[in-house]
Amino acid sequence: MGTSRMFRVFVVLGSAFMILLIIIYWDDVGVSHLYLHTPVSPGPKVPHVPVPPQPQTSRTPSFLSDIDAFVNQFLEPGTGEPTDPVPPDTSNQSDKAEERYVPRREWKIHLSPVAAELRERQEQRRKLLQEMCINDSVVFPGKNRSFDDIPNKELDHLIVDDRHGIIYCYVPKVACSNWKRIMIVLSESMLRDGVPQRDPLAIPRDLVHNSSMHFTFNKFWKRYGKFAKHLMKVKLKKYTKFLFVRDPFVRLISAYRNKFEIRNDDFYRRFGQVLLRRYANQPTPPASVDEAFGLGIHPSFSHFIQYLLDPQTEKDTPFNEHWRQVYRLCHPCQIQYDFVGHLETAEEDAEHLLRQLRVDNVVEFPTSHRNLTASSWEADWFSTVPVEARRELYKLYEPDFRLFGYNKPDWILNE
Repeated sequence: MGTSRMFRVFVVLGSAFMILLIIIYWDDVGVSHLYLHTPVSPGPKVPHVPVPPQPQTSRTPSFLSDIDAFVNQFLEPGTGEPTDPVPPDTSNQSDKAEERYVPRREWKIHLSPVAAELRERQEQRRKLLQEMCINDSVVFPGKNRSFDDIPNKELDHLIVDDRHGIIYCYVPKVACSNWKRIMIVLSESMLRDGVPQRDPLAIPRDLVHNSSMHFTFNKFWKRYGKFAKHLMKVKLKKYTKFLFVRDPFVRLISAYRNKFEIRNDDFYRRFGQVLLRRYANQPTPPASVDEAFGLGIHPSFSHFIQYLLDPQTEKDTPFNEHWRQVYRLCHPCQIQYDFVGHLETAEEDAEHLLRQLRVDNVVEFPTSHRNLTASSWEADWFSTVPVEARRELYKLYEPDFRLFGYNKPDWILNE
């Protein structure tokens, strides 16, 4: 009698433990941005093909494997370069089978293929990135670490759109404002009168860069706790990942023009005064940017380069995102990007990417009419920078040049 009673007690305790485990598991994994009520897919669904039952094995799956299997129910496999599906032959299928092929309203089906030139361009850029990541001649901090070893604070540039299965790594001074607008439109994170905003240019600039408008990998820890890193890797495997880059030296010129030649009180107080004290013999620089501009005082481009090369800079604080190297922002050797855009071919690349994501009928990339920094200006800007400093600067940004296929600017380095 005692044995029977003890057995019943064990059964009750075991059942309670399993229920508790399921509740914890669901709370950690099954809610929030996974959008479990709307399965994420990189494109329209195709008719389901039954998979033959697999022979059972004696291997007991790990807890993380169970999580992966659970999440995979809601995330369909992504494709780096998806092709438009061919409408199924329904001549011998029932009406019920035909109903399975119903794309969501925003998925656009293209009947014509992407231009061979554009496909080849992306293939070459992705291949170069992979080759440089295994090339021992390209050396930079963190190159050989695993994704698990990347600190959470270094993942704040990866913006996630779960509605369409997209991950965008934004690089400041590479049209990131407009791409952030695109991500807001696609994720429907901005409503006007209860209706999602569809016009990217109607999104105010202060909201574009407001962190609350974007769900980034950096926020996973608060939302998913101990499962955060595993869920990140699942999404990196399933979603379409992209970034845009530009010539590293031109990006630096653009950053200097935007942050030091234009009145920017925040950057003047954080960086401008430091540059003036260290390199412009200004022990007590003007207290405000208005006062400095009124006196005709501001850091020169040469001062800015000195600041980047000064070992004290990184000791004080890591590079600001506007001049931090792309390999430090986007981790291209740990994340296999499906699309690499260049600002130099921005219009073609943007059209190609939105088509690849099949959302080109939902949103268009805004055409910029601003005075963009051109590569032809490099000679003039670097004319005040000593040649030795230019060479040191190239070493600092050489990984970005080589990873993304930009030629070494010998005509600047060997004058």
